[in-house]
Amino acid sequence: MNASFARSYLGIGEVLVELRAEFPDISVSKIRFLEAEGLISPARSPSGYRRFGPADVDQLRFILTAQRDQYLPLKVIKERLAARAALQEHPEPPGSGRAAGDRTEMVSRRELLESAGIDEAQLAELETHGLIKRAGRLYGQDALDIAATVAALARYGVQARNLRTVATAADRDVALIEQLVGPVLKQRDPAARRKASQTAREVAALLLRLHGAMLEAALAEAGLYAGADPGQPGVYVGRECPSAEWGSA
Repeated sequence: MNASFARSYLGIGEVLVELRAEFPDISVSKIRFLEAEGLISPARSPSGYRRFGPADVDQLRFILTAQRDQYLPLKVIKERLAARAALQEHPEPPGSGRAAGDRTEMVSRRELLESAGIDEAQLAELETHGLIKRAGRLYGQDALDIAATVAALARYGVQARNLRTVATAADRDVALIEQLVGPVLKQRDPAARRKASQTAREVAALLLRLHGAMLEAALAEAGLYAGADPGQPGVYVGRECPSAEWGSA
């Protein structure tokens, strides 16, 4: 590893500094764990130290975001990383109608059960309470995300029936977004419809941020938000709870 090559790479401590503002719970042990599980593969210096390039940091950020925001099991994250790498190696041709991050891929019932780590009874309960919907015999990637998140919540004793209010709130948010972009959707211009879709995604992201901020504020007011010390037990809104940090493996 020559000097110019080494300067373009970060040591593991520098990676912590780079990502800690966005992911306060990141640690050396967690990075080593993700490497042991095959999710990241940093280079090594001649003396054996890990060296992280920009692509490694980006991949690490992708993994941590999926864990924090979607509570996805490592198996599912690994599959998405593989699909992401395949797309980067063989990008879709212009005009193919697909892009990175496309969520139209469907999965079978068995694939959903295995990837989300739930059983038939849990899936039936999710469908009964309207948390998951299928298209014919297949399920979308959103259904997989929901199932994996509910499976994570189940470890804390949260059942599907307790989450009906979440589904109701999501339906109300969709109604609000449809009201905002409805006039644009009536236009036949494809560019206008793309603009409506972009607006819908942006508003949805802001509503998610608002919900998270309001939940943190309510927990803080109730004295349940543990604050910035990840070494103490308590409620950690917007990031993984320490007690479940490695449970998603």
